[in-house]
Amino acid sequence: MSALKFFTAIIFILSLLTAPANAEKKIYINSASRLMLFYDGNTRLAMYHLGLGKVSTPTPSGYFTINSKEINPPWIDPSDPEYEVPSGPDNPLGYRWMQFSGNYGIHGTNRPESIGGYVSNGCIRMNERDVEELFEAVEVGTPVEITYNRVVVEKSPDDEVVYYIYPDGYGIQDVSVADVTKWLEPFGVLPFESEYDISQKIEAADGEPTYVGKPYNVEINGEIAQPTDANNTRFYAKAVIRDGISYLPVVPIAKILRTKLEWNKTAATLSSRFGKVICYERKGQLYCNADDMMILFNLEGGLQTGSDGKKIFRFKSVPQATTPVEKPKKSKEIEKPFEQSKVEEPKPEESKPEEIKSEEKVRPAPDTQTELQPRLNEAESL
Repeated sequence: MSALKFFTAIIFILSLLTAPANAEKKIYINSASRLMLFYDGNTRLAMYHLGLGKVSTPTPSGYFTINSKEINPPWIDPSDPEYEVPSGPDNPLGYRWMQFSGNYGIHGTNRPESIGGYVSNGCIRMNERDVEELFEAVEVGTPVEITYNRVVVEKSPDDEVVYYIYPDGYGIQDVSVADVTKWLEPFGVLPFESEYDISQKIEAADGEPTYVGKPYNVEINGEIAQPTDANNTRFYAKAVIRDGISYLPVVPIAKILRTKLEWNKTAATLSSRFGKVICYERKGQLYCNADDMMILFNLEGGLQTGSDGKKIFRFKSVPQATTPVEKPKKSKEIEKPFEQSKVEEPKPEESKPEEIKSEEKVRPAPDTQTELQPRLNEAESL
């Protein structure tokens, strides 16, 4: 860690220790996306579009705090400190100012068309309505984190994992497929986004959202499935809902249940001692449909909401019949079906033997020369 980064980190830690009680509110700014996210704890309160520093005078990155706040600030020309513009429609700072480092601050603007671009001397411009809203919500000491990340991965309020790739406005950050893969992997949805799709997204770099899927934990008989290593492959443990299909990770589930699986790659099927189902292979990961859990694993359950309000796929094994008396009887009947039929054979008087004998008398005896010989010849030819 460089001395500058270490010093910045120390300042940030000290600011958290000395911040007021409402310091759980935080401001996150991504210079690559030109967006500000305002949080209270883990809850996003607002998102604002920004105008940031020009390429020649970029907005600084690092950890800061709101040091001062001012209503109707005057603007002083950085190149001519004696030139001052009072508050009003000609003031480039708008009507609110929140200083976070040196001459850098978050403020309004009299040029709303500049929002969304790299236009300032390093300060952070906001639409007037937005900056006045933020001004009322934050206090001196509120943490401000400024980064430059072209790749952003997040979860939407409905649990959908979505990622964005922004253009390199400052020309300082290359993005590769490996970079995007690294960001997606912790969410458990990487098998559902191909490397080709990622490369196309990098090439576009349009900042538009790409929705991948909804990942959820899987609980089997009270145990949460964990990533599993098998056959030199790391198998993810998250279930993923995508395009209306619930994909369940079969290898981690099989490990919990100690169930052996047979994978037929050609037929795309998985078999267990319970049954056979269609299998979905994605980047070497194996999934089955949640509707097939009973067939493959003898499990019942589905997507549920836990006590913490979070959704989870929860399954339990279905008890199997354990009565020791019924199974031998059933197997005996199957193994010796002829014994039962012999017991139920009708009595001689009920089967009318006279008629059967009469039929035998009417039928002529077979001629061994005409009937048996052709059969022998046929057998020899086989």
